[in-house]
Amino acid sequence: MLQQIEELISEIKNLKASNAEEAEALRIKYLGRKGLIPALFDDFKNVPAENKKAVGMALNTLKNEAQRVITELKEAHEAGASSASGADLTLPGTSFPIGSRHPLSLVRNQIVEIFSRLGFSVAEGPEIEDDWHVFTALNFPLEHPARDMQDTFFITKDPDILLRTHTSSVQVRVMEKTQPPIRSIFPGRVFRNEAISARAHCIFHQVEGLYIDENVSFADLKQTLLYFAKEFFGENVEIRLRPSYFPFTEPSAEMDVSCSICGGKGCGVCKHTGWLEIMGCGMVDPNVLENCGIDSKKYTGFAFGMGIERIAMLKYQIKDIRLFFENDVRFLEQFKSAIH
Repeated sequence: MLQQIEELISEIKNLKASNAEEAEALRIKYLGRKGLIPALFDDFKNVPAENKKAVGMALNTLKNEAQRVITELKEAHEAGASSASGADLTLPGTSFPIGSRHPLSLVRNQIVEIFSRLGFSVAEGPEIEDDWHVFTALNFPLEHPARDMQDTFFITKDPDILLRTHTSSVQVRVMEKTQPPIRSIFPGRVFRNEAISARAHCIFHQVEGLYIDENVSFADLKQTLLYFAKEFFGENVEIRLRPSYFPFTEPSAEMDVSCSICGGKGCGVCKHTGWLEIMGCGMVDPNVLENCGIDSKKYTGFAFGMGIERIAMLKYQIKDIRLFFENDVRFLEQFKSAIH
């Protein structure tokens, strides 16, 4: 068999083919299922044990040489056919424009990254919710006027199924399933039945945060939000907290940051106040903790929430919220250099 293999190797080295069809015929003759080389491999079982090593190595050399020679023949004729067709194989390929992340994704990712440094994990929940997770568990009693603060898209009534008006519903789900300590943020899309204008939309995005543990204080909330503001808007930014009202926090506050456009001196963007409102926050109401199965006598916590569109408009000087939803390539291409 060794002599037969050597003769085939010499024969294969001198193979010629005038076209691709002849090259394929050679492949079938030598390497096809019923070809000469597979037949030798089938006969290998009859080789004496003391010769198997030498014959096996020779068979592998034969197979590799046949594959190399026949592949070169086929490629040579395929390249010739391409040249004959007039195609210039040296031309560069068709280039495609480089895409960019949506500005809302850029801002969302930056917010998540900042809070991840403080140990906040990310949690998400369904956009279609029930009344309990959107309102009742968050201290919105039936007929409570606070329910009128948010115009809701209802899908069904009795039981109430609706599009969530805030990502606070994810806070409820996390508190129901997890015992403190809890430290999470909740980015997501929310819906409210509002007229669409340059400053408002029926669809927008929020990032809310929740921290619950023993001995959590309002001072912890303030320092957390101050750290976020300096990381996001710059080291020179200042914040202020104004008393406010939310059904699910007590005490509650609105947080403003000093205007980065005018340095706090007053301009058209900040309506000449020197401040820009960016989020609501407060200490989690004990009723909310109890509704979610958390002992309010042992644990306290804070929560905050901000609109991603609002933050993006401030960061990129965008004056019309509708631009985020129109998919105008000219608008989106401006953020290529801002990819993180």
